[in-house]
Amino acid sequence: MRIDDDAALYAFVENRRTALFRSAYLLCGDRHEAEDLVQTALVKVVLGGRRHGRLDNTEAYARKTLVNTFIASRRRFWRREQAYAELPDHAAAPTDTDTGLVVRQALAGLTAKQRAVLVLRYWEDLSVAEAAETLGMRENTVKSHTARGLAALRTRMAADIMEELV
Repeated sequence: MRIDDDAALYAFVENRRTALFRSAYLLCGDRHEAEDLVQTALVKVVLGGRRHGRLDNTEAYARKTLVNTFIASRRRFWRREQAYAELPDHAAAPTDTDTGLVVRQALAGLTAKQRAVLVLRYWEDLSVAEAAETLGMRENTVKSHTARGLAALRTRMAADIMEELV
């Protein structure tokens, strides 16, 4: 999709906001953080469209901006620490047996790059080459992140499912 003017750019933002939100939610696992991530990415897309005069593939640019913004947010020091008034004695057990909940919890335990690769490959349905281009990685790196991420998902989901059965 090629964007040449502001009206087309705003139409793109309106039409793709929901799809970008779904991907962002799978990346970060939090509704509010996903909304912030989409907002930040769309601002960058609008500014990028104005700065460069036109974007040849706005969809790819928006997706790449979303993923890069997510990965960059995970590198920040303040993201590693979370303040709590009182620390819980033990982790709360999942109360919902919904598979989607189990998958989202398992995704939350992966590294940012593994999550990004899995979301791009299996949610956005991109090929290895497209995901590699979006993330700025080599194809073999995407394949290894995919394999490690899927292995970790299987392990986490199997443990969660077995825990619920006991």
